[in-house]
Amino acid sequence: MTVEKVETLVVGAGQAGVAMSAHLGSLGVPHLVLERGRIAERWRTGRWDSLVANGPAWHDRFPGLEFDDVHPDGFPGKERVAAYFADYAAKVSAPIRCGVEVTKVTRHPDRPGFHVETSDGPIDATYVVAATGPFQRPVIPRIVPQNAPVTQMHSAAYRNPDQLAEGAVLVVGCGSSGAQIADELLRAGRRVYLSVGPHNRYPRRYRERDYCWWLGVLGRWDAETPDPDTQHVTIAVSGAYGGHTVDFRRLAERGMTLVGMTAGYEDGTIRFAPDLADNLARGDASLMSELDQADAYIARNGLDLPEEPEMRVIPADPACLTDPVLELDLAGAGVSTILWATGYEYDFGWLQVDAFDAAGKPQHKRGVSAEPGLYFVGLPWLSRRGSSFIWGVWHDALYVADHIATHRQYFAYDQEARARAGL
Repeated sequence: MTVEKVETLVVGAGQAGVAMSAHLGSLGVPHLVLERGRIAERWRTGRWDSLVANGPAWHDRFPGLEFDDVHPDGFPGKERVAAYFADYAAKVSAPIRCGVEVTKVTRHPDRPGFHVETSDGPIDATYVVAATGPFQRPVIPRIVPQNAPVTQMHSAAYRNPDQLAEGAVLVVGCGSSGAQIADELLRAGRRVYLSVGPHNRYPRRYRERDYCWWLGVLGRWDAETPDPDTQHVTIAVSGAYGGHTVDFRRLAERGMTLVGMTAGYEDGTIRFAPDLADNLARGDASLMSELDQADAYIARNGLDLPEEPEMRVIPADPACLTDPVLELDLAGAGVSTILWATGYEYDFGWLQVDAFDAAGKPQHKRGVSAEPGLYFVGLPWLSRRGSSFIWGVWHDALYVADHIATHRQYFAYDQEARARAGL
């Protein structure tokens, strides 16, 4: 079988892969991008129907191309985001080959680089960039047995309220996905229980500026390592319905029942930790801290932005907080579905190289792998807090592309030196 030769192979044509191709192309590095579906396939089919970007259109984009049909402060829907990346790929003439899945990557046995097995035949590549993103394998905690008399679904499989069986829904997880899906179900007339764990809340907008702007001017996007106290704490923010600050107490006022972290299950009854009050208090404290820092920045820089004291008003404790639900008989409460908005884990089984720790996490420095010639782009905290966001992956891809461009010069010199020596 003929083996295709490629200098740099990029795996994945989502935001990371498109950014990678743009930078490699501008540096004159020959490359090929393989995508098993379509460009930005995860945005198209791996999300719920009503998903919108969590950042405004002016912020969540690449340089040189705007969302011309979306207000700068608006939040484009998932199909529009997917179309944006397809448009950007066309703009930079990205060499993307869709419908091709990479199944295995191994170190080449007798020459520099890698041997790559794909659904369209083998490829030899000097460099490989894994741009498959952070949303790889859905995680469902082993709490409720699979044979329990209730439907269990990960948020990755959720599309809309009509998809679910009639009845109440328990949503586990209060990050952006869990909060938005629970809100959507509540608006659709469902009885909703939301399991709330530790979280941070941000103001969607405060004093006429979006939270993305605040994180930027306060230098928070550039934090290089997560705070050990908050690295496992989820963030609740929403661009849905025009964008709004997530307030769990307001959701309770509208009829949602808040519960603590999901702790166990036995004989049709699910147990919740008695931590709801602490989790809400922590979220409120994080919001107040953000407002304090924003106010200090405004005062320090003499900005004329209107005050917004109503943002500091914390609604009264709802009944589900003063008299918390610690156990729930699922059948008795009419719960037909448990929706787990509990995140993802890595799945790099196709990368059969020495580049991972014992937990399967990539070993790298700013995307440059411990395995020479292998790179990662699009992972959370790859170089900074903003790494997994649309604008952040652009800058990480530039660093990786520049590293490849520099390394290939040494590789080219070695080949020339060998040729001169007759080797």
